[in-house]
Amino acid sequence: MAAILGPSGWWQRWRRCLSARDWSRMLLLLLLLGSGQGPRQVGAGQTFEYLKREHSLSKPYQGVGTGGSSLWNLMGNAMVMTQYIRLTPDMQSKQGALWNRVPCFLRDWELQVHFKIHGQGKKNLHGDGLAIWYTKDRMQPGPVFGNMDKFVGLGVFIDTYPNEEKQQEAQKRRYSPGVQRVFPYISAMVNNGSLSYDHERDGRPTELGGCTAIVRNLHYDTFLVIRYVKRHLTIMMDIDGKHEWRDCIEVPGVRLPRGYYFGTSSITGDLSDNHDVISLKLFELTVERTPEEEKLHRDVFLPSVDNMKLPEMTAPLPPLSGLALFLIVFFSLVFSVFAIVIGIILYNKWQEQSRKRFY
Repeated sequence: MAAILGPSGWWQRWRRCLSARDWSRMLLLLLLLGSGQGPRQVGAGQTFEYLKREHSLSKPYQGVGTGGSSLWNLMGNAMVMTQYIRLTPDMQSKQGALWNRVPCFLRDWELQVHFKIHGQGKKNLHGDGLAIWYTKDRMQPGPVFGNMDKFVGLGVFIDTYPNEEKQQEAQKRRYSPGVQRVFPYISAMVNNGSLSYDHERDGRPTELGGCTAIVRNLHYDTFLVIRYVKRHLTIMMDIDGKHEWRDCIEVPGVRLPRGYYFGTSSITGDLSDNHDVISLKLFELTVERTPEEEKLHRDVFLPSVDNMKLPEMTAPLPPLSGLALFLIVFFSLVFSVFAIVIGIILYNKWQEQSRKRFY
């Protein structure tokens, strides 16, 4: 039979046995394998991740620049090197940032950050650290690790200098053992634009949680992962050279809008360090939701955290147009004239009644 059909005969017979749906599935599989972006199962349960190249960055750092066609934009003193992107050099009073130009509309995601902090400074003579952002605004320089204060979104801070501790020492005061934090320190903050990051207290009043992370001058790779799944924020780190994730922060009930931007920034002051980013990899996570979870996990328009009261934003009043201003002035004058006339009439009646009493 094989001799009768031949190779082409077998091919024709096999092709007729496949339906259109089978062909589409095979084509999708070939595309995923060819692109290197195929799904990969993570953890237990039905959770898969897909690398999103438009939100990711790795060597040789193509698509990084200041032009409008770049996927990633540099700001300030940030520089592209062959093995890393240096946000700030080990020099005083520098700040730099790296921002993705493409807004992220993923529902569940995971951001893996490969970074390195190193410099010549000895213990507590280095600073200030770097931050990873998921915010509404991008490319806005400011005092919060090189980014604007009163941001809208999520900030994760790798703080290397204990400002509050140094102030306590200057005032000859001591922390209680349960309050003192060991630096470098990782913390997270969700802001709706109404809160200021308290730099003098290392963000303590507004932090969602934190952990100690000894990350300076290490001879092996250091990683941070930010995972946002079903309104659950998890931050883990791999800083021991063991290729194992270690828990740092876990906060349920975090509500982050879609359409914000990923970025990272750094700043130095009187003290300095090299703050380098080696790669940023964003994965889309696909998870199953029950009908009840679908109702609960609807899109939001302002960041918030359940059981945490954030001050409400007061929107500035729009400026009045010329016509509106004219109408307000006109009706104010009419009302004033009307009130004066009524006042005169009442006064005259009162005078007449007073005269009648004397007669």
